[in-house]
Order: sequence, then C-alpha cells, then structure tokens
Amino acid sequence: MDHFEVFGLPRRLGIDIAELQRKFYELSRRSHPDLHQAAPPERQAEVLATSARLNAAYRALRDPIARIEYLVHLEEGRDTREGATVKPKAPPELLAEMLEIQEALQEARSSDQPGGLATEAREALVVQRERLMARYRREEVRLVGPLTEAWDRGGAAERVGVIAAFKEALAVRAYLRTVIDDLDEALGEAQEGHVSHRRH
Repeated sequence: MDHFEVFGLPRRLGIDIAELQRKFYELSRRSHPDLHQAAPPERQAEVLATSARLNAAYRALRDPIARIEYLVHLEEGRDTREGATVKPKAPPELLAEMLEIQEALQEARSSDQPGGLATEAREALVVQRERLMARYRREEVRLVGPLTEAWDRGGAAERVGVIAAFKEALAVRAYLRTVIDDLDEALGEAQEGHVSHRRH
C-alpha cells in the first residue's frame, strides 16, 4: 500500500492539506497503540505497523516537495530525494555554472586576507548566493506549480514527460542547495536550517 492509498487518495499531487490532516487525525485515533494495549501481542504489532505507516505517509504527503519526491520514487522505483544513493544528473549547463562558483569559493577561501575573505570576494559571493537562492525558489515554484498541475491533468503519455521534468527540477534544486550551503559556510553565515538541508 503506497502513501496515497493509506489516505484513500488517487496518485495526484494537488492535495487539500486540511482534508489530509483531518483524515490523518481520524485514522490516528483508530490506530493509536494506546487504544490497543489489552489486545494480543500480534494485534499490538499490527497496530504499531499501521501507525508507523500512517505517520510516514502523512510526513511524505503534507509537504509538496516531499510529495513530488515520493511520487517520482513510486513511478521510477528509485529514490530521487536530496542525498539519495542514486541521483538524477543535473543539466550540463548547471554543472558548468556550479564549477565556476566552486572555483570562486576556492579562491575566496585561499585568500590571505586577515580574518578571512577580502571585501570584493565577500560581495561577489553574496551576489552569487542571492542569485542561486532566487533560482532555487523558482525551481520550487516550478515543481509545485506548473509541473504539479501538468501531472494532475495529464494522461499516461504526458506523465512520462512530467516525471522527467520533475527529476530534472529536483536535481537542479539539490545542486543549488549544496552550493548555497557552501556559500553560507564560506561567508560565515551557515545557518542550522540551511546546513540541515544538506544530505550526503
């Protein structure tokens, strides 16, 4: 049973989150382990498994990006989340751009300026980071907007292309997140929220 089926939902990305939450609480009440303490051990084990499956399904479906990653996983039979063992390849033009930024980072890090980065290097890296963050946000908008809509209204033939577009956008997003985190670190502005997004 996949996460969509747990909630009786079709394999669509446009989900009413309030309704999902309502169903989650309703199903949670029915399968809460505390309500089955007097049951035989086999039944208690079933209830625990049901509760765990319900929690995993809710976590995956309540977040639009996690929902897309899960859908791609279902359709492709492999994990495409950031940090997954098998990642889709980023487009070549993105790799070239990232290499340029990585080189700029290396130069900035090897600066012999007392206290770290030279002012010009810092300013250049801040501009790069802002540009990448804007692109990161555009990829998220593309994922949860037009691509999600294309999946939900498309037939089987169209959905093949949408899955490919999802994979590309997720790969771009993962690469951007890594470089943004590197820039934050180089600028001495690494934030827990940002660093925690990095998955190796």
